[in-house]
Amino acid sequence: MKQNRKFPKVFITKKGEASVLRGHPWVYEGEVVQIDGEFQDGEIVDVFSPKEKYLGSGFINSHSKIRIRLISRNANDLFDDAFWRRRIEYAWSYRKTVMGDDLSCCRIIFGEADQIPGLTVDRFQDILVVQVLSLGIEKIKYRLFPLLVQVLQEDGEEIRGIYERNDVKIRLLEGMQEEKGWYPLAGMDTPEETVTRIFENGISYLVDFENGQKTGFFLDQKYNRREVAKICKEKKVLDCFTHTGSFALNAAYGGAKEVTAVDISKTALETADINIDENNLSHIVHTLQMDIFDLLKELEEKHDHSYDVIILDPPAFTKSRDTVTSAMRGYKEINYRAMKLLPRGGYLVTCSCSHFATDELFRKMLQEAAIDAGVNLREVLERKQAPDHPILWNVKETEYLKFYIFQVV
Repeated sequence: MKQNRKFPKVFITKKGEASVLRGHPWVYEGEVVQIDGEFQDGEIVDVFSPKEKYLGSGFINSHSKIRIRLISRNANDLFDDAFWRRRIEYAWSYRKTVMGDDLSCCRIIFGEADQIPGLTVDRFQDILVVQVLSLGIEKIKYRLFPLLVQVLQEDGEEIRGIYERNDVKIRLLEGMQEEKGWYPLAGMDTPEETVTRIFENGISYLVDFENGQKTGFFLDQKYNRREVAKICKEKKVLDCFTHTGSFALNAAYGGAKEVTAVDISKTALETADINIDENNLSHIVHTLQMDIFDLLKELEEKHDHSYDVIILDPPAFTKSRDTVTSAMRGYKEINYRAMKLLPRGGYLVTCSCSHFATDELFRKMLQEAAIDAGVNLREVLERKQAPDHPILWNVKETEYLKFYIFQVV
């Protein structure tokens, strides 16, 4: 080490060392052996191997099963404003490269994938919507948020405000409270409205970032929605779990002759109806409030094979390993019923946004559903999340979205 360190020392197990050396940024509570020095939760500590080799530095939190979230493996790093500004600049530069001119609505920071653990930043035109999921970031957000706005504004991007969507239960596991609201920025007036309009793939959407799911809109499916538009010309489409109508609108934009957009949420469908009207597509797209499991079962009982394309984009059926088995049963049921409903030559679009429902499990489920439904699947396309939600191969948790298009033959 090339400098005197002021941080407490945390010694971890050989198993923990092996994980860190493989590139994973988390140290779990069971991997901590000894702590030398006083610390407060959310502060930075240095991590050492059993043989006292420096492994990295990160935020410690005694409330969390993820005891330490590494932010650096360089013993010469100083965790000052210049350090965090570089991290933000790296993240923004990456988006400019992989998204090209498609930057008005995108994810700017994706937590561990951008080496800023526990921070999500989504951009909706001139509004940034953030989620802070780690105590370490919570303690320094007063430094990070102004730097974030500064980096974007210096690059010619207009930003009017930052809205915090910290109303998520995972914060409780980190010893934080749930909350949401505008973050005060010096020299910037707080916007009054919490609804904004965005444009994606040529389509206009109303985004309620105060009350909508997650940060208000699912940006990770941006390019997958565009692929769906390509297969829907002159077809009758059923969009299940439509939320605010994004897949349905892309289908209509791609030339579908009729689209039924279904969701159980009345509030989501109210926004979907606004989006449909704003895009002058009410003559093609209509909404239906209903439980998808009940709808698919009802259509099967009626032997309704009129839909040429069925889209399944459900919320995560599992958010832990403990419920994976039951979740896969749910995925299988909706995919099985969709396969039974589609005519030969019809198209199935199917997704999972759960990290715990791995691609291996998802593919196995699809194969079993196809066998039970008595059909074969011809793969048209396989995709993951958009590149503004980058996947780190050494951090499997960053890979979560599965997206497939099949023709049923």
